[in-house]
Amino acid sequence: MLHLRVVCPAERTEDVLRVLRAAPGATHLVLLRGAALDPVGDVVEAEIAREATDEVLSELCRLGVDHSGGITLETIDTALSDAADRAEEAAPGEGADAVVWEELIARTGEESRLSVTFQAFLTIACLLAAVGAVTNSAITVVGAMVVGPEFGPLAAVAVGLVGRRWDLVRRAAFALVAGFLLATGVTAAATVLAEGVGLFGPGVLDQGAQQVDFVFQVGPFSLIVAMLAGAAGMLAMTSAKSAALVGVFISVTTVPAAGFAAVAAVLGRWDLCGRSLAQLVVNMVGIVLAAWLVLVLRRSGSSVGGRGSRGGRATARREDNGRPLAKG
Repeated sequence: MLHLRVVCPAERTEDVLRVLRAAPGATHLVLLRGAALDPVGDVVEAEIAREATDEVLSELCRLGVDHSGGITLETIDTALSDAADRAEEAAPGEGADAVVWEELIARTGEESRLSVTFQAFLTIACLLAAVGAVTNSAITVVGAMVVGPEFGPLAAVAVGLVGRRWDLVRRAAFALVAGFLLATGVTAAATVLAEGVGLFGPGVLDQGAQQVDFVFQVGPFSLIVAMLAGAAGMLAMTSAKSAALVGVFISVTTVPAAGFAAVAAVLGRWDLCGRSLAQLVVNMVGIVLAAWLVLVLRRSGSSVGGRGSRGGRATARREDNGRPLAKG
């Protein structure tokens, strides 16, 4: 279940209570009159079954509470309550199958930003991939896959395309392009330095790389694996099963391809560099395409964000101000 906290003006409190009382998956309703100081108003709290959350958020946002007050969501790990059990049974569908669109938009919106942390992880991942390339170590390449943070912006592109949130698409695309350019640039510089101090010779890639040739071997299975990974990743994000994302990271060769391309370019192996970049593009397109398809199928006729065009613009303003609506 999810814990919902609503801060609203006193004149909207009864409307909020009416929405929550009518929701089949809501329980543990609490009202704290005058408890909110900024903005001034009342605080209403409740526990809501995940499968009923999206409709409740839509109703609350139609009341304008997201503008005049605030709405916060938090995940509840354990709820020992007969009332909570009844609420989950009354809510339609299964919690594992429910998509909370506001939660998804807030999560992908946060992960789509070009932050110092994102760039650091991406650069380290590319450097690991470069080491794997020159040492012919598949294990090191797999380590680079796990470290790579690129699935967040790729998922944000898919969410933005489905919800027509072009601000999210632009921000995520910028994070990917700028992030990979900087990471591969640092990797190329590190390769030049390593070659200069004699860590490896200029013909290191000519000696065979049987263990890591999957990085630059582009073929039909590259797209198939990327699409399967993208579908699994988006299912994991929309069903709150984040542990499955690790499997996505070690399935596709986005970061390893970028790292291998940097090494190959420095060593003058432009054929391998071109094939690695092609692998990178194929994997990224496949992930976004599959993630988009999963979201389209899971939307089931409901609008992304559950708030229509007005709510979408409001969410965009909040994200641009660094204050996403919901945290899952």
